[in-house]
Amino acid sequence: MSELILTPIAKKPASFTLPVLAGAGAFAGIFVGAANGSVLIGILAGAIIMAAIGYLCVELLPEAREKPLRWGLIVLFALAGLLLGGVPGLVVGGLFGWFFGWFTYWVGYGRYREKLVPYLTGGQVLWHYSFRVICGAIFVFLITPILVVMPLSFNAEDFFTFTPEMLRFDPEGYSLKHYRDFLTNSEWTSAVWNSVKIAPMATLISVGLGTLAAIGLSQPHVPGKRAIMAILISPMIVPLIISATGMYFFYSKINIVGTYWGIVLAHAVLGIPFVIITVTATLVGFDRSLTRAAANMGADPVTTFFRVQMPLILPGVISGGLFAFITSFDEVVVVLFIGSAELQTLPWQMFTGLREQISPTILAAATILVSISILLLATVELLRRRSERLRGMSPG
Repeated sequence: MSELILTPIAKKPASFTLPVLAGAGAFAGIFVGAANGSVLIGILAGAIIMAAIGYLCVELLPEAREKPLRWGLIVLFALAGLLLGGVPGLVVGGLFGWFFGWFTYWVGYGRYREKLVPYLTGGQVLWHYSFRVICGAIFVFLITPILVVMPLSFNAEDFFTFTPEMLRFDPEGYSLKHYRDFLTNSEWTSAVWNSVKIAPMATLISVGLGTLAAIGLSQPHVPGKRAIMAILISPMIVPLIISATGMYFFYSKINIVGTYWGIVLAHAVLGIPFVIITVTATLVGFDRSLTRAAANMGADPVTTFFRVQMPLILPGVISGGLFAFITSFDEVVVVLFIGSAELQTLPWQMFTGLREQISPTILAAATILVSISILLLATVELLRRRSERLRGMSPG
């Protein structure tokens, strides 16, 4: 098989390199200028500095000098950041220097085309990277509120904002007292214990019912599959406040409002759609001839399920269970309707802390929840890849 031969990348003309670098510098100058009181000066200074750096590194000096020049830019930007913003400015300046040192040579010597096919037009190359920049900006927009909470949870003061000591990276501005309060305060520990009691049981019910529903709906002879599927996954489509109101009126008729099993069943209803979706996706590549072969060998349906079908769909079942667990552990609206003072869950306690107590311990609780969620999502991704390998959809 013939291999695609990429054409060598040549140095770009100054008429292309310098305007691109100036534009990148002007964009960075917006943030630097805003932090120092003048956006316009920041834009002009950023454009001029980056154009000068591009002219020096790409036009005047040979490519062989790249490594020392990039280190020099890191040092130069770090010193500038130290003068403008102290120790935080030093860190940010060093990062700016590293990025713009790499970006200057990436643009100036056309390295952005190295991993692209040579027949792409300039507009196609521009859209290729613009699309990635847009996706990255959306990701930053979504993840920034989470990243802000984490350092604030180490605040030595009872504030929801960064103190001057924290901004100076002064060790006295940081403390673990909010984590100590989270682990020792009876209100928080009781809420955590209630969540720990409720979430696993709701997950077990969700996994059991959701897996059976997914297997049943995957059979070709089931009438009205689409309508049944729509009803079963409706709890994740209907606004949660409507579901909570309906559960309250229904559970009050059967006297389980404010009880442990009432909350467990409500959370199970919310978790079942996630299990159905993940297990159904796993069953798409399932070879049904395996179950027929097991039946021909004399295995009953229960043995066939646990010995043949379950090992192959297990990654999807576990993934659905993890999503159901996260849903139950993080849910607050339904608990506010059908919970009780004795069964306050961790999200309820966090909501109360924001509304009534304004307790910074919420930041520590949020950081712990985010860390747990990251670990669970990483587990889901590993299970997804394992499922694809077992079904032959990806290389081992």
